[in-house]
Amino acid sequence: QVQLVESGGGLVQPGGSLRLSCAARGSIFSINDMGWYRQAPGKQRDMVTTITSGSSTNYADSVKGRFTISRDNGKNTMYLQMNSLKPEDTAVYYCYANILSTDWRNYGYWGQGTQVTVSS
Repeated sequence: QVQLVESGGGLVQPGGSLRLSCAARGSIFSINDMGWYRQAPGKQRDMVTTITSGSSTNYADSVKGRFTISRDNGKNTMYLQMNSLKPEDTAVYYCYANILSTDWRNYGYWGQGTQVTVSS
């Protein structure tokens, strides 16, 4: 069994910062690509940022220069540092990981989602 557990969401004022974490737990052999996605009410789920196993990153234009993705392979954990937050960043944030389990099954897994609200 493999699961992704997110933490770190909450309410923050415009211009503030939050740090999200996503920990992969279970029978994990290796973790390939990981990423953060978000979904605002009434909208589709969109890619925010991704990171490869070699730590190459990609960002949506809307968050470049404000958000930073990172991962700690030893802890099977990914992070999203969000600075200069704007009201339009309000959404449920989901982490994603492509994981090879110890029984040689390769699947994409999603976290449960964490709410980020940017409001004064």
